Amino acid sequence: MKSYKYIKSNAFTAGDSLGNPAACVFTNGNPLSPDQMQSVAKEHKGFVMEMVFVDNSKVADCKLTYYSSECEVEFCGHGTIATMYSMVKDNPELRAKPVIKAETNKKGIIEVFNAIDTEDAVYITAPDPIEISMNITNENIEKALNLPAGAISKKLPVRIIDAGLRTLIVPIEDFDTEISVFPDEMALKEFSFKNGYDITLCFSMRTASSENFAHTRVFAPKFGYLEDPATGSGNSAFANYLLSENLWDGHPITIEQGGNDRIFNSVKLKYVDSKVLFGGKSTVRIVGDYLI
Repeated sequence: MKSYKYIKSNAFTAGDSLGNPAACVFTNGNPLSPDQMQSVAKEHKGFVMEMVFVDNSKVADCKLTYYSSECEVEFCGHGTIATMYSMVKDNPELRAKPVIKAETNKKGIIEVFNAIDTEDAVYITAPDPIEISMNITNENIEKALNLPAGAISKKLPVRIIDAGLRTLIVPIEDFDTEISVFPDEMALKEFSFKNGYDITLCFSMRTASSENFAHTRVFAPKFGYLEDPATGSGNSAFANYLLSENLWDGHPITIEQGGNDRIFNSVKLKYVDSKVLFGGKSTVRIVGDYLI
């Protein structure tokens, strides 16, 4: 049995919000097998949304591999924020760097921008967006999401954009409808598999706070849970949607996220040098050793 450093953090916290939980296991040159990582992630079902396994890298400052309780995840934004915020804040060598590089197991090398001293946050470069063709009617999407008929806006398109995960982006006309929808987990999971995408992001351009730019909800039953309370990859896809629909000029904004059953979380977005950056802070909840 081996002992590994373990941190459980909540990413994208703001004020009294609870953020999005992720757990990190630091393997430090003693990597785990895929079966071991999947087993650890299954043990965390219902406790965190994703696990991040952090190892040494020959081409970057660290290597990140992501697992949910169901499967390996190609990219996990909130897990990256939780991991890198803790690493940068607690490591004097990394904290002195303005940019840290992280190798991901599926999406190549990403850059982490250190804004801890100025904004109490780190920012991550989102993977380049890929537009995915789709053939799904609004009526079928409304049924899968348990939305009332006509809830999807007719002013903006539904699209699938991959900026880390294949994200079905659904504009909702009414803010109160958007924050109060709660789909059936199994029905939405089946719908996402059938239509070849990973997560569903609903949004409203109305917000609870005038300081925020838009409101989002993200549903991810493919990964073993209904709702992701604060999302990096989904909001990165949303940022590219906003840019291409001429709804945003790229200046720094904050997205509020979550349903009416929680205090909304905060995800920061920027557009710098033709790249979408998402960011935020995290709050450490548990530090210890994990025995495998």
